Amino acid sequence: MFTCRLPWWRSSATCKPWQSGHFLPRLWERCQPPSRKGINTTVGQGQQVSAQEKQVLEDLEMPLARRETKNLFQEQPETGNQYLEDALLRSYLKTHLPPKVLEEVNQDLERFGNRLLTKIRPLGWECELNPPVFRQYDAWGQRVDQIVTCSAWRKMKEIAAEEGLIAEAYERRYSNWSRLHQAVKLYLFSSCSGGFNCPLAMTDGAAKVIESLGIPGSLKNAFDHLTSRDPKKFWTSGQWMTERRGGSDVANGTETVARKQTDGTYRLYGFKWFTSAADSDVTLTLARVADAEGHVKEGSSGLSLFFLKVRDEEGKLNSIQVQRLKDKLGTRQMATAELWLDGAKAELISAEGRGVASISNMLNITRIHNVIGAVASMRRMISLSREYARRRVAFGKLLKDHPLHMQTIARMEVQTRGAFLLLMEIVRLLGLAETNMASEQDQLLLRLLIPVAKLYTGKQASAVVVEAMESFGGQGYMEDTGLPVILRDALVLSIWEGTTNILSLDVLRSLTKSQGEVMAVFFSTVQKKLELASSTAKLEPAVKRMRDAISSLTRFMQAAGSKEALTMELAARDFSYSLARIYTGVLLIEHAARPDASSTDISAARRWCNQELCPAATELENSSYEAEEALQDSVLVYEGSPAHGSRL
Repeated sequence: MFTCRLPWWRSSATCKPWQSGHFLPRLWERCQPPSRKGINTTVGQGQQVSAQEKQVLEDLEMPLARRETKNLFQEQPETGNQYLEDALLRSYLKTHLPPKVLEEVNQDLERFGNRLLTKIRPLGWECELNPPVFRQYDAWGQRVDQIVTCSAWRKMKEIAAEEGLIAEAYERRYSNWSRLHQAVKLYLFSSCSGGFNCPLAMTDGAAKVIESLGIPGSLKNAFDHLTSRDPKKFWTSGQWMTERRGGSDVANGTETVARKQTDGTYRLYGFKWFTSAADSDVTLTLARVADAEGHVKEGSSGLSLFFLKVRDEEGKLNSIQVQRLKDKLGTRQMATAELWLDGAKAELISAEGRGVASISNMLNITRIHNVIGAVASMRRMISLSREYARRRVAFGKLLKDHPLHMQTIARMEVQTRGAFLLLMEIVRLLGLAETNMASEQDQLLLRLLIPVAKLYTGKQASAVVVEAMESFGGQGYMEDTGLPVILRDALVLSIWEGTTNILSLDVLRSLTKSQGEVMAVFFSTVQKKLELASSTAKLEPAVKRMRDAISSLTRFMQAAGSKEALTMELAARDFSYSLARIYTGVLLIEHAARPDASSTDISAARRWCNQELCPAATELENSSYEAEEALQDSVLVYEGSPAHGSRL
């Protein structure tokens, strides 16, 4: 039997909880040890040294000959119950949840945090060590196309059902707060899940699509399985959209054809180039319905949405052939495959030609899950970096006593806090929408913020995780520490569910579709939040910088409106970044304006607002979005390349 070997970043059930979010001097105010033999650790009077730090320092005093030298002389960072250690999460819930809901959710999350620590994290590591294997033929040459997953992966599916990681959002026990409760559990689960957060994202998306269709009778059984808490009944879903000719360009890249049968079902024929969680039970997919002559309609208006079971009642594949598993940089714990649909039986669940519109609900959900994964990866790496700084001695003192090192972690903390509050804002709005409590303005804002948050946090995660890895020095680069896993898995977050540029253009579409009304809602919302915080003296510098940024964004919108469409396309990424930084900054200010806000909350808000908040306005002033600049971009990229007839 396989024995799970934990990396040194594993959690410890006995370690002292360390509240997340406290940085710079406050982060370490209770754990400053006295000076010992040339190790300068004194930063104030009356500070206590922890037992762990005392042991580190005593070991350093021991003569080299008496030390244990057969192992690397570095203590592994250990963290405890993630929920209890996440001060920002707990303060957010305390601020927003009704008292009765808070009491029950708090108990559930503390219990879940203990389960993550003792049971789920070891399973996640086992998933990493035992990735799926594709067995195409049996010993006698019969084609079986079997994707073999480890027992830990299958156990993750059972745990997901038991914890209601999908069900919680659809049972609506806490009305509009149910979606937020689910999102918080997923946030805690993500970094421990061994990649199982991905199939959960698609399962949630599939359930959302079916619910949005009114849960028709033919899909009632599927919906019940997708939202079940019974491990024996719980299904996961795939999302088969990417084909050989395109990724995000499904309108022009989808070649799969659906042929109607006499019984009203359809048979699908086509090649799915990239299918995540290929071991799922069911899936949603796009295809073009062929008419009686075999012709199909091109473009997005020719796409329809289908539901299909991956296997029949006997466990045989539904006229599906697995070509191979993808050899990926990260998310290796999950089976991603190339699939050939050779007459797969499917059910048309959208109106014919309305596939893209119908699957948009799924994309919104999976993009929110992408944000959850991004924030979770940042929080996990910072927690480990912070803990490591309490243990690692360099140049005569602990890393936590090096001001530059602490400044670096503090900057990452500010980014993570902002991303977390942006995530919470989106799921709060989604909860309102799902319970018919959202105003038209709330719905417009949600439509805008989902792509903004997805694109921005995907980039944040890559930057923060890389920076945090560096805080471990050479150990951060070692595979058996588990840290490279977090990095590899984070890098896909700017690609999954739409790349940064694709989503930036989607942001522009939201402006066009609403005829600019969504920006009116954006400006109104941020102004109202700032008004509530304007009476807090310590936040005055942040409020002033934010108001200046809003004015700059207003001027940008006015100037860009008078220019040709190319200007806004070139500005799309910077514009989306501006929206993300401004709205996130306002959320940080709002959180810091609470009566019981800590100095950490105030510091985070002020630091966020010290960055460039509206890069779109700056670049517009620099004429970066002119047609001539676009031409120069191409020259800069291709000059000297073979395509231009010359070589460097």
